[in-house]
Amino acid sequence: MHVLIVSQYFWPENFRINDLTAGLVEKGHEVTVLTGIPNYPAGKFFPGYSIFKNLRQSYCGAKIVRVPLVPRGKGKKIRLLLNYLSFAFFASFFGVFFLRGKYDLIFIYEPSPITVGLPAIVLKKIKSDPVFLWVQDLWPESLSATGAVKSPFLLKLVKKLVDFIYHECDLILVQSKAFIPSIRNFGVAMNRIFYFPNSAEAFYRPMEVQEDAQERRQIPKGFIVMFAGNIGVAQDFETIISAAQKLKEYKDIYWIIIGDGRMRSWVEKEIEARALRGNFLLIGRYPPEQMPRYFALADALLVTLKNEEIFKFTIPAKIQSYLSCAKPIIASLDGEGARIIEESGAGFSCQPEDHESLAQLVLKDAG
Repeated sequence: MHVLIVSQYFWPENFRINDLTAGLVEKGHEVTVLTGIPNYPAGKFFPGYSIFKNLRQSYCGAKIVRVPLVPRGKGKKIRLLLNYLSFAFFASFFGVFFLRGKYDLIFIYEPSPITVGLPAIVLKKIKSDPVFLWVQDLWPESLSATGAVKSPFLLKLVKKLVDFIYHECDLILVQSKAFIPSIRNFGVAMNRIFYFPNSAEAFYRPMEVQEDAQERRQIPKGFIVMFAGNIGVAQDFETIISAAQKLKEYKDIYWIIIGDGRMRSWVEKEIEARALRGNFLLIGRYPPEQMPRYFALADALLVTLKNEEIFKFTIPAKIQSYLSCAKPIIASLDGEGARIIEESGAGFSCQPEDHESLAQLVLKDAG
């Protein structure tokens, strides 16, 4: 089978679609990926990339076709809008010229934005190839939940766009069963919706880390609460920092943040303002293949989301990675993510945006 994957994000950016692509190739399928120039999460093109450089590559045997886009910059609203729309435009335009063959399936990876569906629909109109949409993030709900869009008029426009994309897709796959009612509200028939959960890459597994490993030199000795992933609005760092401040007197409890994102500068300022530099450390972003080595040095792995209705339906992808590494999980979230953690016996959860309960969970785990 020849599969065309349409994704605004792809290797060397760290997203689940990378592993799915490699898996399809491994099973003998021919895969082409239509994507943008890597710029997430730092907001600028990765070293070695430009609108003229490294636009044709391969990844684990898959062919990569990159198109220009406006980098996301610091994640401000206008810049993000330009980032989303520029990919949708250039992927639609160049896709017609660069992807001339027939495909058995066009597969859309949609963690956000929903506009990633537009190039696939343009190609469907020309080629009559079936289109599958893998929904990782519900729009317009996530836009209002994070405060990215507050205008009722704009949210209504986005809703019309979502309705159009859903109805143009042949099948809609959801990473959480809790997404189904929202998609059904757009009039999508139940026989066109399938549950297709995220999975963790094979390299996520329990590990032993040597005493002289460089990762050990970065992590202090004590009780380690480790968060890995995007430092963004949805991840509710206000609650994490407030919980750390609540436990500031416990000098042997350390909060280690691995990742990057548009809220990083705010987090750094809060660390200074609350005098948390001694036990709240941001150590940067590392390749996903290296993460199990860091997880092995943690006493608890942390996952958080803001207290918004939409996030009750969401299963953060990091939960699968955490589970695969067999470390206790501490969660400040509600809904599907909390249910999975509690039912698996992998850890404890508290209500989102409740820093006092989060602090108590850490103390409970620290013993």
